[in-house]
Amino acid sequence: MAKYTLEMKFEVVQFILEKNNSQKEATRQFGVTKGQIQMWVATYLHHGLEGLAAKNGTYTGDFKVSVIEYMHKNALSARQTAAEFNIPSFTTVCTWERIYLEEGASALHIDKRGCHTKVDTNKKAKKVSKEVEEDLIAEVQRLRMENEYLKKLNALIQEKEKSLRKTK
Repeated sequence: MAKYTLEMKFEVVQFILEKNNSQKEATRQFGVTKGQIQMWVATYLHHGLEGLAAKNGTYTGDFKVSVIEYMHKNALSARQTAAEFNIPSFTTVCTWERIYLEEGASALHIDKRGCHTKVDTNKKAKKVSKEVEEDLIAEVQRLRMENEYLKKLNALIQEKEKSLRKTK
């Protein structure tokens, strides 16, 4: 469910555009952030009432790339770009831009949403734990041998000292 209804968004936009009120006044009256109000106004100016309707959707990799390239070409902010392309959240555009800059345009074609299968992680964990377990077993065996050697050495030293005491 959307946090704000279409009617409420439209009322805020009308409050600013038709009644010539400031965004600061709208923020106080409606309890909405200035950034959110800016987004609604820009979206309304670009797409009308349809743009204010809540929507969830998936976007193709080509669309994401074109959005980011348009944003860079026209030197727009993430908010302005989201309003231009009617993307509900500007943070989505920020995420796409980060991926585009860090990993390249091809990374935007990969769908990273949803849960990753736990089977793969469990197999890796088992492999790692098997290797670790084998290493630990080998270390324990080495330490036991070392401990036995030191005990025997200590016993021999004590026996030698005992025999030296008896001969005196």
